[in-house]
Amino acid sequence: MTKAEFVARIATHTQLPVQQATAVVAVFVQCIIEALRSGDKVELRGFGSFRCRHRRPRTGRNPKTGVAVQVPAQRIPVFKASRAVHERLNVIAPDPPERPAVG
Repeated sequence: MTKAEFVARIATHTQLPVQQATAVVAVFVQCIIEALRSGDKVELRGFGSFRCRHRRPRTGRNPKTGVAVQVPAQRIPVFKASRAVHERLNVIAPDPPERPAVG
């Protein structure tokens, strides 16, 4: 699902104009980014949590030339889905009834 499809669904479900739904999504994303930037953890009960992990500086290799390259330390955003999301994704659907053989 793209951001535009997400906005369209929000607009449909909330009966908001698309421009307002776009603004809601933009503010939502911006709030998460600002919280992560300031070092906070964002937890959406029943959905999941966002946090940052710190990756130490390391020596990498250029795959084309094989030359060693210094990779600086970075903050990496991480999302962990909640147990409720895992359970809803992994619901086992009943097997469809068998169709009679043709001919």
